[in-house]
Parts: sequence; C-alpha cells; structure tokens
Amino acid sequence: MIDASHLDILDTGLRLAVPLIFAALGGIWCERAGVFNIALEGSILGGAFGAALGAIIWQSPWAGLLVGLGSAALVGVLLALMTVHLAINQMVAGIAANMFVLGLTSFLARIAFAGGSASATVPGFTKLAIPGLSSLPLVGEILFKQDVLLYALYLMVPLAWWLLFKTTWGLNLRATGEYPRAVDSAGLGVDRIRFVSVIGSCMVAGLGGCYLVLSQVFLFTEHMSAGKGFIALAALILGRWNPIGAVAACLLFGLSDALQLRLQFGNPGVPYQFFVVLPYVASIVALVVFAGKIKPPAATGQHYQRGGK
Repeated sequence: MIDASHLDILDTGLRLAVPLIFAALGGIWCERAGVFNIALEGSILGGAFGAALGAIIWQSPWAGLLVGLGSAALVGVLLALMTVHLAINQMVAGIAANMFVLGLTSFLARIAFAGGSASATVPGFTKLAIPGLSSLPLVGEILFKQDVLLYALYLMVPLAWWLLFKTTWGLNLRATGEYPRAVDSAGLGVDRIRFVSVIGSCMVAGLGGCYLVLSQVFLFTEHMSAGKGFIALAALILGRWNPIGAVAACLLFGLSDALQLRLQFGNPGVPYQFFVVLPYVASIVALVVFAGKIKPPAATGQHYQRGGK
C-alpha cells in the first residue's frame, strides 16, 4: 500500500531527476553527432550561475532563464571551439571546460553576490496546478502540480525522441555520429552539424542548472552541480543514447538520491557521507552490470577531417 512517505519519496525523486534529465537530453544530442560532451557538469553549473545572476539583476525568473541559457551556450562555444575547430581530444577538452567553469563561477560569485560564494534568494518559478489532472489520485500532486520548467520537460522528452528517430534532421544527426564521411559526401557539413550540436547540447544541459536555481533551491552556491553532469553521462549511456531510456535511468538515479536523503533523516547516528554516495554507487553498479553490452555511436570521440583517411 502506498502511503504519504512513499509519495514524498517519489515526488522528491522526480525533482532530483529533472536536472539529470535535461543534462542527459543535451548529452544525447551532442554524442549522437559524434562529440563526447564531458562538459555537461560545467553546462549545469554555468546555467545555474547565469540563472541566479539574471534573476537577481532583473528580478524575474524569465530573465534568469534567458541569462542561464546564454551562459550555458558560452560553455558550448568554448567546447565546440576546442573539439570541432581545434581538434583537441574531446575528453581532455570537456574536463578543461568543467574546470574553467568551476573556477570562473566561483570567482564571479564572490564578486557578484553580496553573500560571497552564495547568492541571495532569487525570484523563481511557482508551482502551477493543471486543473483536473492535479486532482488525480496518487500521481496528480506529483506530476501535475509543478512549475513551467518541469512541464516543458514533459514536452521535450517525446519531442527529442521524435526529432531524433522520425525526422530527416535526426537521420542526418545520427549519420554524423555513425558515418560522417557519408554526411560530408552529401554536402551537409560535418563540422557545422557538430558545432551547432555541441552548443545546443550545453544549452539543454544548462536548463538543468536553471531548474536547480529557479525551481528548486532559489539561490546559487559554488559547486552546486555536485556531479550531476557525470551522473547524467552514466544515464545516457545506460539509456543507449535514446531519450526514453535515458529518462528511465535518470529517474532511477533520482529515486536513489531521494532514498539516501530519507535514510539520512531516519538514521542520524550513521555518518551522512555513507548515504550521500548511494546515487554514485548506483550509477557505477549499473554501468558495470551493462559493461560490454552498450556501444556508442561509431564515430563519437573521433575528429573528422575532410579529405582525410
């Protein structure tokens, strides 16, 4: 029998999974085009910082959302220049982008926010109940009494699947990640597709940071991405670079995180660090279990040089 405590865990798990889902959808876009996006972590953090800054300056969550998307886009431009234009190793470029964003946001937060490393409370999105659906038993309060970013995510997941697998755009994107020479022969421009995909990927991942600030905690703190970008990477791999599969994996990790929070409160005598690692352990175990059964797009991680062998 489902009681109030179980519903609370489900509600918390959903909210904790949302930043992971945004980041995973962004990562799928990028990696289907043939570029590893290790900078999902930096994109979330950049989006969070921009959202807080914009919301505080203009006292509007919508302004925060726009600035957050712009900040994440800048992370994407940096990553695209390194990986697509300069042909730097994609793993190294992603790690470098993460470190740069981590340091830059920490530095700018101490300048921009009066509280030092943390911002003041920012204006955020309020929950909006959908008439009729919000009164459904069990799931109504959890699914249909949320904010606009979560409702947007409900639309983005099926849209991402449809675009990826049912449109010419998706076919070209997947071909770029599988056999870029064929795409080049068709005159579509591999570098252009990859450059745009990297920037778009970081912007979608940046929505995860915007959600953290504008819908969840209503402030910015240093390092608040807290490894979510890396968990999203694990989720998209487990989901086989499919939006539906990635969402399922993100929900699993979100529920693991919600469970560890409940265990922390229920067991005050146990060091909290023991429970904090549970979502990361879950991601590692899942990857180990499915090791060898999952193959990325064939050209992912490989720089394409036109006319090369």
